[in-house]
Amino acid sequence: MQFLDRTEAGQVLAERLEAYANREDTIVLALPRGGVPVAFEVARALHAPLDLFLVRKLGVPGHEALEMGAIASGGVRVLNYDVIRQLGISSRVVDEAAAREQEELERRERAYRGDRPAPEVSGKTVILVDDGLATGSTMRAAVAALRALRPARIVVAVPVAAPDTCQDLQAEVDDLVCALTPPVFSAVSLWYRSFPQTSDEEVCRLFDAAAHSVTIQ
Repeated sequence: MQFLDRTEAGQVLAERLEAYANREDTIVLALPRGGVPVAFEVARALHAPLDLFLVRKLGVPGHEALEMGAIASGGVRVLNYDVIRQLGISSRVVDEAAAREQEELERRERAYRGDRPAPEVSGKTVILVDDGLATGSTMRAAVAALRALRPARIVVAVPVAAPDTCQDLQAEVDDLVCALTPPVFSAVSLWYRSFPQTSDEEVCRLFDAAAHSVTIQ
């Protein structure tokens, strides 16, 4: 099975989340940028508000596709110690990567949110949405940051995930919904027919549309 694109993936994922529809205590948080088109469809189907939760991957220098960790809003840092140990990556290299990504995280926060306040999640059921999970470090950073804000429940929802990552993350959240867990995973992009990079403009367009209850054609 392949999803046509992130929009179709969000529609499929929303069907698995029907139990959270029409609940006043539920909010959908998208992980920009790729998670936003998916989350837009989820929020629309569930009649839930949509907001953003920013997380940045820490790539191995020279091999940025390989994650050695991630950071999230609130100063949270989650590291993949197996990768760090295997490649002999120093703490200085990790700190430098984290500092670079912190600048980008703050830039995106300003670009996407503007003067809108951060979402109120205390006591709510929060559905964290991304377009897929490979190692899961980005999502773990989001979960760790979110815990400090005292939500009632944390639900992680993705269209596709590596089976081992899905299993490991299960113990860290209150509910985990993975629409597709292929036994041979390789990469998130392989499970989409169309998987272009989501632009800042698309993130802002969908975020604005959700805020004003505008239907995107």
